[in-house]
Formats: sequence, structure tokens, C-alpha cells
Amino acid sequence: MQLTLLPNGLKVATREMPGVETAAVGLYADTGSRYELARLNGLAHLYEHMVFKGAGGRSAREISEAIEDVGGDLNAATDRDNTSFMATVMAEHVPLGVELIADMILRPHFEPRELEREKDVVLQELGEARDTPGDIIFDDLLAAAFADQPLGRSILGDEATIAAISVEDLHDWRESQYRAGGLALVAAGKVNHAELVALAERHFSELPGGGIDEAQGARFTGGDRVGRASSDQAHLALALAGSAQLDADYYAARLFADAIGGGASSRLFQRLREERGLAYSVYASLMPWRDVGLLAIYAATARRQSAAAAKLIEEIVAEAARDITPREVDRARTQAKAGLLMSLESSWGQAGYVARMLSLYERLVEPSEVIADLDAVTVDEVRAAGSKMLSGPRARATIGVPAARAA
Repeated sequence: MQLTLLPNGLKVATREMPGVETAAVGLYADTGSRYELARLNGLAHLYEHMVFKGAGGRSAREISEAIEDVGGDLNAATDRDNTSFMATVMAEHVPLGVELIADMILRPHFEPRELEREKDVVLQELGEARDTPGDIIFDDLLAAAFADQPLGRSILGDEATIAAISVEDLHDWRESQYRAGGLALVAAGKVNHAELVALAERHFSELPGGGIDEAQGARFTGGDRVGRASSDQAHLALALAGSAQLDADYYAARLFADAIGGGASSRLFQRLREERGLAYSVYASLMPWRDVGLLAIYAATARRQSAAAAKLIEEIVAEAARDITPREVDRARTQAKAGLLMSLESSWGQAGYVARMLSLYERLVEPSEVIADLDAVTVDEVRAAGSKMLSGPRARATIGVPAARAA
């Protein structure tokens, strides 16, 4: 891995992968929906859509044709604390990928007519999410966990906030959030570091310097949310205050989450599904951000069995904090290491990993460091992390059943 810092503050990083003929190149921004004003919730996501609607000297169609003429793919994603724009191409077309991304960030058209049309597209996306209880319940869970805070708001926004977004808001978002100090241009695969640096200097030199303002800090409040969507099943989600990505016990908390609900051999899967038949889908995961985190547990069950399922989930988590075994911890550790290494076998996986580590630690982090951190976690530390999460308040979200039945 190599890293260069340009004079305006833009980070340029590469990870060369011998034996591959393709490359992934992306611009990664340390901003997302938690940086929005409440009245403009959904702005970060709508901005990500709108830069594809024409940029530089190309229309929306011409952007799509340019990347697909060379067999490539151009995509983007918005999260609560990051946004990414990624091109996957054959190695000789990396310059085109960088050019397209630069145009989209620096020279978007933002035509009023296109904005109104894209608002309709986002409303369709919102409707699709609401029709998927297993997805939308996590928006409800975060709203309960971080009540009346930016982190608790939906990435997509809602009808009122989407309607309120103007062309001026899009320009203001670009000027305030897309500054060189909060961005990284990362490429992986068949890439040359010096060539990528030269491309960055050519296409991104006009980026304004400096970083962006810190997001509002989050505080786990706990609480209940009852979803109004209709559903044949009861969907239950439980959250406990968990470890942040930079906390000393982050890896211990992650292994606890994986051990109780990370696979078919986990306690939740075995007890709820295999032994009791209470759920088809059940899992747990740690959802970490830079400053806070939560342990999220989800199950889909029959309505008549929702109270029994909710009760058993609480029992299983409490038991694991007391008596999780070395074998369970070792299994979760091995799964975590395998998952990391498997994800790094693709160029976009490598690029995403490098960008994530740069955002968190402001340096290049070899995967071997992560594996060493996982190997260093003890059983006692995993139990302690579980006990710590259990000691705090709960957040609950339900769809298809009143909260009282799942309490």
C-alpha cells in the first residue's frame, strides 16, 4: 500500500494486486446523512443520485455510455457517516474512471428539472424500503436508539424533507462537505501509484482545502418504536449500546456479537430456530461508528410467538455474557478473519478497506494488524464486552406486533 497527501489535503492511496487485470478507483468522503440539517434529511443521498444526472461535458446518458463503452461500472453509496463514488474498470481505463468521478464531484449540472424527477425516483426507493420490513425496521431501531439525533434519522429522508431540498441546497452541500481534507482517492488492483497521483493532481487540484465540521455527537437513549407497515410476520429488533470503532474493546464486542448471532452455529440461530422453531431469520451484529456503536439483534417470527422469541433472545444474550466458551470465541474469531481476507480478494474490496482504515486511523493499516488485534482478544474480554452492553438501556423496534408483546 502507498499513500500520498496532495497540497490541498486530498489523500491518494493505492493497493497493487499482482495477477489481476482490472482496477477499482473511488472517491471516499467522510460525510453522510448524520451531517445533515433535520429539515434537509435525505440531502446526502439525493446529492449522490444527482451527480449522475449530468456532470462536466456529459449528460446522464453520456456518463453511463462512457463507462459502459469500456466495459466498466460506475456506482455510489451513501451511509450515515460516509459516501463513496466508485468506478470498476479494466486497468487501462482508470484515467476515465477518475475523470468521470472528478466531473461528478466538481462539475455536476444540478438542473432543476432533473432534481424534481430524481426526487420521484428517491420516493420510489423509499416506498420499496418501507415494503421490506426486514430492512426498514433498522431505521426504526436507530430512531429509537438515538432519539431526536442526526444518527437516528433515515438515510433516505421522508416525503417532506425530500420535497424541501433545492438546487441551492445541493450546491451548499458540495461546497461544505466535499473539501479535500475530508476526501480520499483510492485505487486497488492493477494500478500504479505515481500514475494515480498524477491523475489526482490533474483532476482534483481545484478542490477547496480544509476539512468539514464534526458531526453532532450521538448518545444512546433507548426507547421503543412500533412500525405501522403491514406484515404477515412479527419483525423484532433489539439494540444495546455497543462499542465504537475506535474503542479499546471494539474487537471484543464484535466477537461477542458474531458468537451469539453471526451464523448457523451461533447461539441465537441454534436456540431460536433449530431447537424451538421460533424464527426463520435471526441474527446479531455490531453496528459501529467512529464515536458510538450498538449491538443489533433481529428476528422474524410468527405473531403469536413474538413474546416468547423476544424473551428467549434476552436470555440467550445474558447467558452468553456469563459463559461464552473459548470454542465459540475462536469460531467467531476465525469467521471474522476469513471474512476480512475473502473481502480483500476483489479490487473494490481492497479499495474500500484502504479507504475505511484511512478514515478511521488516518494511516494505512495492513490486514495483518487487524488479524493481530482479533487474535489478541481473550474470552474474558469478550464476556466483559457483553456484560457492558447488557448493563445499559435497550432500544426496541417492532413491525407487525405491538411493542408490549415483544417487551
